[in-house]
Amino acid sequence: MTDGSIVHLRADGVSVLLDVAPDGIPAVVHWGADLGGDLPEPTTWSPAVANSALDLPLRTTLLGGGLRRPALLGSRAGHDWAPRWQLEDIEGIVTSPAGAPATAVTVRCTSATSGLALTSTLALDANGVLTVAHVLRNTVDEEYRLDRLGVVLPVPHRAAELLDLTGRWARERHPQRHPFVAQGTWLRESRSGRTGHDATLLLAAGTAGFGNRAGEVWAAHLAWSGNHESYAERRPDGSCVVGLAELLEPGEVVLAAGEEYATPTVHAVYSGAGLDGISDRLHRSIRARPGHPRRARPVVLNTWEAVYFDHRLDRLTGLADVAAEVGVERFVLDDGWFLHRRNDLAGLGDWTVDPQVWPDGLGPLIEHVRGHGMEFGLWVEPEMVNVDSDLYRAHPDWVLRPGPDVEVLPGEWRHQQVLDLVVPDAWQHIHDRLDALLTDHDIAFLKWDQNRDLIEAGHAGRPAARAQTLALYRLLDALRARHPGVEIESCASGGARVDLGILARTDRVWASDSNDALERVGIQRWTQLLLPPELVGSHVGPTTAHTSGRTHELSFRGAVALFGHFGIEWDIASITDEERAALTRLVSTYRRHRDLLHSGIVVHDDHPDPAVEVHGVVARGLGEALFSYVALASSATEVRLPARFPGLDPQRSYRVTVADAGGVPRTRQAHPPAWWGTEPVLPGRFLAEVGLPMPVLSPEQALVLHLRAV
Repeated sequence: MTDGSIVHLRADGVSVLLDVAPDGIPAVVHWGADLGGDLPEPTTWSPAVANSALDLPLRTTLLGGGLRRPALLGSRAGHDWAPRWQLEDIEGIVTSPAGAPATAVTVRCTSATSGLALTSTLALDANGVLTVAHVLRNTVDEEYRLDRLGVVLPVPHRAAELLDLTGRWARERHPQRHPFVAQGTWLRESRSGRTGHDATLLLAAGTAGFGNRAGEVWAAHLAWSGNHESYAERRPDGSCVVGLAELLEPGEVVLAAGEEYATPTVHAVYSGAGLDGISDRLHRSIRARPGHPRRARPVVLNTWEAVYFDHRLDRLTGLADVAAEVGVERFVLDDGWFLHRRNDLAGLGDWTVDPQVWPDGLGPLIEHVRGHGMEFGLWVEPEMVNVDSDLYRAHPDWVLRPGPDVEVLPGEWRHQQVLDLVVPDAWQHIHDRLDALLTDHDIAFLKWDQNRDLIEAGHAGRPAARAQTLALYRLLDALRARHPGVEIESCASGGARVDLGILARTDRVWASDSNDALERVGIQRWTQLLLPPELVGSHVGPTTAHTSGRTHELSFRGAVALFGHFGIEWDIASITDEERAALTRLVSTYRRHRDLLHSGIVVHDDHPDPAVEVHGVVARGLGEALFSYVALASSATEVRLPARFPGLDPQRSYRVTVADAGGVPRTRQAHPPAWWGTEPVLPGRFLAEVGLPMPVLSPEQALVLHLRAV
């Protein structure tokens, strides 16, 4: 629907008002709660003009504008750096059936003085998720060097706090909150050449005190797997914005005549129901993708923490026997199967089965695994190369490096360098080797790893982080076209590449190299702020975690691993009969509840005790739910405070049962609460508002509860 120069996009309780006045770049004048079908005249919301300022009201366009941080930076050797834009046309205003509000629009602007054309596309999907992207084209013969092109969106003045995520290896995606800047710019940059362990993931601005279930929140995510930046800005005129862009190094994008640069897509989400409202919109939007995994997510066993580099057929077939016994459905052979790979010092790039370790090839193991009815998966790290490899010895020039001198390499990281996939022959070589592996073997799954940041990453003397990311995308796209039935996991030394750009080409992420269940509570919670649980690999690791040295009981490790794409990374061939029986029950619990876990609404209680987390998944029809009550540490109170269960139907009653997560958690109490050992039936409103008293769980214990409407 248009009203003069205003386009109104509406869907699922969200409105976006776009001002497409003819004298500049479009401006979003409202992004938030639905405004209804009747709008006042645009002149009624035109702001005042301040003294000693521009003589016309400032517009916050999709590129910023005025004295704000610009989303477009570029020039022709110092010229044409300040384009004057004119609206050319508005295309593709898409409406739903029966004359419903518009949900998508494409706006084209040109700058005759600067020789540029900008096409901006905004779409509001059925779940209220706004996507925004630009395409910039150079329309004249002289080269145009682009230094930045991003998306700017307004947030209202009542947005008083910011939340984003940061972290490190084995401790990814930890939240940080602080006041929205009083005046000025708050900026986050990632220059790791991949999304990064410390990536923002989502930049969220919200009303004061917003939480899991309450408050207004405006959040944005950049669907890009390379360098990026995000910022929040409040100007002296009171305007507030958030901005996101790919971070470009000097000279990385130079547009010749007719060439274009397409920005990564920004996914922007508004909710009046706190962070859970943000997640619900995103999860529904992601699940609606045509390529989203539809079949039940199989139970995975990954061999890394079971055998490391000890690849012996008898040991691995024995592990597969036990895996099948406990209910595993996908067996993944990790690092160590290819030429020269007896440790992490050599072999990357040599993607041929090592005949010394596998004299009969991988066939006997694959046949054994498939004989148990399990799928077979394989670990690869195609973007990397060891200097000690046949590939590097043959092609030392196939490495990203700061300059043309083939002898000057970036510093090593985990004993490896980055293969320059921008080189056509290098890209083709890796494509052909992986294609042959997938053609010659019955492989259903690739664990695709990438174990280092891109430091001094250059191609032909110019920065190449962007070109490398695009080459990776092309490689994944090509292999998926050739092998559409193969699923791929995005792993980057754990969780360093988690974004919707890589997930347009993969089927899940490995959230972290840490299988420490205590660390995983936070890692998974905040990864699932963006991603639904079925896309987040979550494994039961060994009793003592190899990344942290912490020791946890199976009941705790199992309760944490259930709430994702469940798997095992543990030498289960050497565990006791009691552990094996408990693990079998845990796998059965996951398989019984995975349809609920991977289709329902993810919810979190705003629990008053910082030593406790309560989270769950509620079925879309509100007929059942699975919740986890997690004791992170000891509490200040003598008994644990009650757990409330949000998201239930207040008009229905629910039977509460304890689910078997691999054992009974330890408690420290004289007597349990009165309901313990029974299956109480309680009203949904009571469970959500009053809750249930909890046993006094020991620190680092968890209780899983199944609620079913009666």
